[in-house]
Amino acid sequence: MGLFSKIKSGLQKTRNALAQNINSVINSFTKIDEELFEELEEILVLSDIGCVTAEEICGELRAKVKKDGIKDPNEIKMLLREIVSEMIEGDCSLRLSTTPSVILVIGVNGVGKTTTIGKLAARLKAEGKSVMLGAADTFRAAAIDQLGVWAERAGVPMVKGVEGTDPASVVFDTIASAKAKGADVIICDTAGRLHNKKNLMDELAKIHRIIERELPSSDKETLLVLDATTGQNAVNQAREFKNVADISGIVLTKLDGTARGGVVLAIKNELNIPVKFVGVGEGIDDLQPFDATEFASGIIDTEE
Repeated sequence: MGLFSKIKSGLQKTRNALAQNINSVINSFTKIDEELFEELEEILVLSDIGCVTAEEICGELRAKVKKDGIKDPNEIKMLLREIVSEMIEGDCSLRLSTTPSVILVIGVNGVGKTTTIGKLAARLKAEGKSVMLGAADTFRAAAIDQLGVWAERAGVPMVKGVEGTDPASVVFDTIASAKAKGADVIICDTAGRLHNKKNLMDELAKIHRIIERELPSSDKETLLVLDATTGQNAVNQAREFKNVADISGIVLTKLDGTARGGVVLAIKNELNIPVKFVGVGEGIDDLQPFDATEFASGIIDTEE
């Protein structure tokens, strides 16, 4: 299955929910008026796009309809797709030009953080990069063990400490090992103890100091993993993590299991954080690079 097919398949539930509701509204109108815009805005809000972003989309839709002199409600869907694509477009690539480059992965328990790291490692390895993992979520022995399973599955080495080890020391050891072995990319798991913001902030700050000291010229990414099935709660998590970490991108997991895929728009529009990868299945190759055009095509069906 190709990239577009995977994303389109992963967005099936979101597209079905949106398409059915949008078609229902459009088919009930013979002309474009304010009532139509209001009903469309309500549908977008209920699709976890969020009030702020839904209002902006409909504002842009009103402007385009007026500018182009559009009268037929059936033309609304194509305009919506264009607006959504424009709203979330931008550079979603990883900055990994140095050797080594560093990726820190953060996120609360249960969002698929460890699984994401394993899939990302496998993807980078398939691209020809040598990858090393660092198990710096040392507060849960299960996290270390689980990452070890994914390291084996992806066929990449992992550096770990015992449960309770200082996470920054694991990052230090991982960097040292990566330097010695000439690894291209270091991916470090970190704890996501969002309920204790000060401890999390202090821990991440210490890790960043270690990286800056040991790899001052290296490219660095901080990826926040969010669970798409939580809808607006994912936006709230992103907002909270943004207050304690310099997030360079989002990985949105479990997109295939929810009708709440519209949350991507809220994250990008309200927080200005790009979504860089989406999880669209359980397989090791089901972590896909995000593409705005394909996403817009995947959630707004213009064929019905």
